[in-house]
Amino acid sequence: MYPGVTCALTHRNAWELLVATILSAQCTDVRVNMVTPVLFAKYPTVADFAALEPAQLEPDIRSTGFFRNKSKSVVGAARKIVSDFGGKVPETMDELLSLPGVARKTANVVLGTWFKKNVGVVVDTHVTRISRRLELTRNDDAGKIEQDLMRIVPQERWTDFSHEVIWHGRKLCVARGPKCSECGIEKICHAADKTWSTVEMHKDAKA
Repeated sequence: MYPGVTCALTHRNAWELLVATILSAQCTDVRVNMVTPVLFAKYPTVADFAALEPAQLEPDIRSTGFFRNKSKSVVGAARKIVSDFGGKVPETMDELLSLPGVARKTANVVLGTWFKKNVGVVVDTHVTRISRRLELTRNDDAGKIEQDLMRIVPQERWTDFSHEVIWHGRKLCVARGPKCSECGIEKICHAADKTWSTVEMHKDAKA
């Protein structure tokens, strides 16, 4: 259904993807993609960000929401990358998790999309909702959902699976009023909140 799909965040390198992913929390990718080209033209390098105070960055990212915390995270990450990693975004999960503002979701995006390393599964709101609807997990916690999906999905598919499910969540399997009659996997979905179904619906299969 989604051949060749990849991360929707516009980026040219690992640092830009890291920043874009931090900014995407509680914000649409469309909005982030409007902000980042101007941001990276103004501050082209990791060192440029590291030289800032968080308050200086706030006006540039205000429209993405939660801009004070995001400013602290981006500047903090830049400073640690400069001081501890020679100005290059690290390529391991543990090192990425040491950066301010970086949790497993962000680390998985960077590792999978840029470095092509299938270390985990990106679990955002779309992946959470759809994996519960498809009964791939019954958990609410992102970490537990990721573990469930890692047991089911072959490791070489982890990154692609994440991208495909996220796109499916944007295009068809939306939070309210999923477009079930247009869905190519409708016959294997038994979600209780389907809007149209040719199969039995399961009361426990909820988003």
